[in-house]
Amino acid sequence: MDLVFLRFLFVLFLSAICYFLRPFGLPGWIAAGAGGLAGLFVIVFELRVRALSLRRLIGAVAGSIFGIFGAALFSFVLHYALPPNPTSAAIEIFILLLMTYVGLIVGVNKGDLLNTNILNHIFSSDRGMRKSYKVLDTSVIIDGRIADIAETGFLDGVFVIPEFVLHELQVVADSTDGSKRQRGRRGLDMLKRMQANPALQIQIVNEDFPSIREVDLKLLELAKKWEAKVVTNDFNLNKVAHIHHVEVLNINDLANTLKPVVLPGEKMSVLILKEGKEYTQGVGYLDDGTMVVVDHARKMIGRTVDMVVTSVLQTASGKMIFGKLDENGSGE
Repeated sequence: MDLVFLRFLFVLFLSAICYFLRPFGLPGWIAAGAGGLAGLFVIVFELRVRALSLRRLIGAVAGSIFGIFGAALFSFVLHYALPPNPTSAAIEIFILLLMTYVGLIVGVNKGDLLNTNILNHIFSSDRGMRKSYKVLDTSVIIDGRIADIAETGFLDGVFVIPEFVLHELQVVADSTDGSKRQRGRRGLDMLKRMQANPALQIQIVNEDFPSIREVDLKLLELAKKWEAKVVTNDFNLNKVAHIHHVEVLNINDLANTLKPVVLPGEKMSVLILKEGKEYTQGVGYLDDGTMVVVDHARKMIGRTVDMVVTSVLQTASGKMIFGKLDENGSGE
């Protein structure tokens, strides 16, 4: 409300100045109207600038400065190359506007490539006061592991949940498909659990981007605007975010990183649960879900066996461990 009042005063003040000064010899009321239109134009420009991310704003300022500097060099050359007349003055003004405009547009478009971490050394006193925002997508809320990770304190800052993500979560929870409905309700329960934890900062925002239909692209635009990181376990969103230069915290990557390192020759015990693809193989799983394939363990289904690791295979879906029965061990 205060900003609206200040903007109104700005337009009114500019109109009053133009009314009394009457620039270009315009009549009083026409000059006042022109001043009011100019004030409205400035306010629209201010609203557009506020919507820019810090990187794009810095890029726009830097591009404008370089454009003005380049135009000054051109004008310096033209001043001595052409005789002073209205045509040369018009050319100099045109070059100034052209170079400034090109620098501004290029700076805005390339601003996302800037590394703003350098500013931390300049504004070190503000670094501790700045909040770290993390935008949660629908998949990571439904997954539920984000609640456990957040409660351990490994992720700090403010967890941002946009209204359009809540809407998508509600649609999943109201689905006629039983499995989808169960997943959606689990996501709502996880979100309620996080909100009930006083140690976590949960912020629900109603910012939307009506011109963008896809929820994933809306998430990326919100992350750019807030200079936040996107927390997800969606493989495709992860790839698209990297293309848009948005930082991503992937829960699946974290889970794979935290899996214990297993080397060939190590011994372990595993419960054989089912048959493997090969005739003699038995398959079991570690506590973290890693699949273990044991040779000559097909007849050991339902029993815990001792095995020796022979190889470890890292696949796109996770890690697989291959081994053989430990001849010196015993099974249960």
